[in-house]
Amino acid sequence: MHDIVDLEGRGVPAMFVASAQFVDAADAQSQSLGFPTVARVFTPHPIQDRTDDEMKAYADAAFDDIIAAITVA
Repeated sequence: MHDIVDLEGRGVPAMFVASAQFVDAADAQSQSLGFPTVARVFTPHPIQDRTDDEMKAYADAAFDDIIAAITVA
């Protein structure tokens, strides 16, 4: 999160991807860093036990949201 805030502060579009388990943590940290609107995309949780094909499906499902998150002005 610190890196994302730093990049955005430098004018570099940035966002992060995390699993849905971290929604509350992301909200709390973005608030504490003074950047509550940091762009984010969440995938299903958990990811550590997913097969390569399942991870590719998660990535495919999130792709449009990721592109939108870094291209919205």
